[in-house]
This record gives sequence, structure tokens and C-alpha cells, in this order.
Amino acid sequence: MTDEVFMREALLLAAEAADAGEVPVGAVVVRGETVVGRGRNRREACKNALAHAELEAIDDACRTLGGWRLWDCTLYVTLEPCPMCAGAILNARVRRVVFGAGDPKAGSLESVQRMYDLPYTHKPQIDGGCLQAECAQILHDFFADMRRGVRKAPVNPNWKKL
Repeated sequence: MTDEVFMREALLLAAEAADAGEVPVGAVVVRGETVVGRGRNRREACKNALAHAELEAIDDACRTLGGWRLWDCTLYVTLEPCPMCAGAILNARVRRVVFGAGDPKAGSLESVQRMYDLPYTHKPQIDGGCLQAECAQILHDFFADMRRGVRKAPVNPNWKKL
């Protein structure tokens, strides 16, 4: 199978996130030709800053495979990973990362910084720009809908000021 096939799986998860009112990012972890982990943004639903698509997919893959080392796996994600997710990818020993759209605000593989240029012992292979236009479009449409009032910005009614 090709990278585009697996990125389309991640795009389906991004669409699910958008439908749930989450920023539309989706991710899959693939071992060989098999998807072993899936994830999508759930920060609003889980009320948790850690509920990123990449972390959910890595967690799912670790549970599926019965271990934390994903050294023979590829992560496909629709948006360039942030510093937190780049760190999780490093610690899970993911062999390769394929991302769609770059993230000029928080991208930590190529856009804002090149995290894996630092002297870590593990260096995943990075391939950016897979289905870039489609991955960027789903994000553009989501935020355009919010600006037009078609989609409401997520609000947490349980938020407590200290």
C-alpha cells in the first residue's frame, strides 16, 4: 500500500474529530500493511490537553502490539506534530513519521523547529507533505466555519477560574 492510502485513513479520523467539534487532526500507526493504532483529537471531549491524535494512536498501537517500542511502525498524521507529540514519537521509537500539512504555529519536525536534529539517540525518518492540500483544507474549512458562525468554538462550561 502507499502512504496516501494510510493518510486517507487519518483524514477519515480528522473528519470524525471535526464532526465532534474538535480541531480536525487524525492519526494512524501502521505496522507492515496493517493499521495497529488509530487516534483523533479529543481535547474538548476529554477536557485534557494531552488528548492529541498522535498520542491516542500511539497508545492504541502499544495496546494492540503489547509493548511500548514501535520501532517497526510508521505514524501517519494529518498535521505536523507539536513538541509534545514529537516527544512521544521519539519515546515510542516510531521508525517513520508521515505528515500532511505543516504547522507554522507549533510544528516541531520542520516548521517551527526540527526537534530530531537535536542529539537524541533515536531519529525517526520524516516525510512531510503527504496529501498536503487535503490535510490543510479540512483544517481551513473547520476554522472558516467557526469564523462564519456555522460552527461554534468549543466552550467548557465546567472551566473553573482559580
